[in-house]
Amino acid sequence: MFLRGGTSKGVFLNRAHLPGDRSQWDRIFLGIMGSPDPDYGRQLNGMGGGVSSLSKICVVGVPSEVRRSQGIDVEYTFVQVGIRDGVIDYSGNCGNLSSMIGAFAVDEGLCEAHLVDNNPSLGKVRTWNTNTRKLVDNTFPVAKVTDRTLPVLDLQQASIAGVPGKASQITLDFVRPGGARTGRLLPSGNPTDGIQLSNGESIKTVEASLVDATNPTVFLSSDGLTDFLGVQTGSAIDFTHGPTLDALERIRQSAAQRMGLEPAQAQPKIAVLSPPSSGDKDADVVIHALSMGVLHKAVPMTVGLCLGVAARVRNTVAWNILARHRDGSGDTGGDFLRIRHPSGVVEVGAKLEENGSVLSAKVIRTGRRLMKGAIWW
Repeated sequence: MFLRGGTSKGVFLNRAHLPGDRSQWDRIFLGIMGSPDPDYGRQLNGMGGGVSSLSKICVVGVPSEVRRSQGIDVEYTFVQVGIRDGVIDYSGNCGNLSSMIGAFAVDEGLCEAHLVDNNPSLGKVRTWNTNTRKLVDNTFPVAKVTDRTLPVLDLQQASIAGVPGKASQITLDFVRPGGARTGRLLPSGNPTDGIQLSNGESIKTVEASLVDATNPTVFLSSDGLTDFLGVQTGSAIDFTHGPTLDALERIRQSAAQRMGLEPAQAQPKIAVLSPPSSGDKDADVVIHALSMGVLHKAVPMTVGLCLGVAARVRNTVAWNILARHRDGSGDTGGDFLRIRHPSGVVEVGAKLEENGSVLSAKVIRTGRRLMKGAIWW
C-alpha cells in the first residue's frame, strides 16, 4: 500500500511478501524507490519523490511469540532510502509513518484493533518498532464493516500543518521512548555539551544538547549557530547556504561520536531552535530541522517528539530557550509543547517521572490511504 502518514508518504509492505533472506531486501527497496539517482535526485524510476520525507518504506508483520505474549499486536521496520546514493538506513524510526502502522496492519488482516474503553468507534493497536526496539501505541477511529472492525480515516476531526484539509485523528503514544538508540536519554550524561570545531579561522565552541528520545537528535540554539558561523547574533540563518550546511554536518558528526553513534546520513538528526517572535502567540519554540542534509519542509515527527522531551529536561538548549521566553522557570506551559516549523505549528506532549526517565511522548497525526496494488522494482 502507498499511504500518507502525517507529513510523509511511504510504501507499506507486508513482511510475508518479502524474501525471508533479509540480505535481498536492500536491492528491492532501492528498486521500489528509484534509487540511486545521482544525476537528478528525482527518483523518477520509482515511487520516491526526491526528498527524504517521500523516500520511505515500512515493513510490517506479525510479532514473534515473545512479543505477542507482551501484548504486541504487530511489529514493523522503518527503512529510509537514500535518494542520490544507494544507502539504505535502518538506524531510526519515522514518527509520521508510524501513525499508519496500525491502520495498515488491520487492513491487511495482520491483527485486530482493540476497542478503547469498550468504545465501538475507537480502536488501538500496539506496535513494536524493531529499529529502536520501542513500543508505539496507535489509536484511531474504527467502524464495524460486515464481520470486521476497520479503520475510519476520513472523519473531519483533525488538521496538521503541512497537509490540506481535515481527517480522522490518530494519536501516537511512544511508550518510554528514552534511549531509543543509545540506551540513555542524555547519551553524553550532560544536558548540554560544548562541541569544538574549526570555523575556518579559529577553534570555536558551539553548545549542543544531545538527546535520545524516539530518535537521537542534536539541538542547537540559533544564537549559538550564528556565533559559530561568525555572523551577527539574531541574523536570519540561510539553511540553503553551503557553508551553513557544511557547519551543521560537521557539528552533527562530532555530536554523533559523543553519543556513541556512527554518523549515518539519517541519524542522528540535527535541529536549530529559537524563541518565537514577539507577536507569535501560537508557539513556544521555533525549529528548523535537517533531514539527510536538507532543511525539512515541516519537522520530522521523531525530532518534534524528542524536542517535547528535551524541553522538560533542565538546562538543555530547549529548556533554556523556554526559560528565557517565559517566566524563567523553563516550564513548557502545560501538557503540550507548541512547536513552530516551516509549515506551521505542531503540538507534542511528554511525561517524565520524578527521576527523569521518560514515560511517554505523544502527538496527533492524520493519514490517508492512497493506493493498494502491485509494485515493480
